[in-house]
Amino acid sequence: MLVLTRRLDESIMIGDDVEIKVLSLRDNQVKLGVAAPRRVAVHRREVYLAIEEENAHAAAVGDIGGLRELTPH
Repeated sequence: MLVLTRRLDESIMIGDDVEIKVLSLRDNQVKLGVAAPRRVAVHRREVYLAIEEENAHAAAVGDIGGLRELTPH
């Protein structure tokens, strides 16, 4: 893991097109801004883990929710 120290209004770059900037510091919270292209998914870790868990569950079940193929009459 790379550990960096940044001050207010300083940022880091990830690759050529993702910027993470320190927007504010208050008590024990840091507010970060993320500038990234739309093709790059940006999630809080807990949201990312929930998405991964749901995707794994859906793949394991292999069920499409009881939907049946529609046939023309």
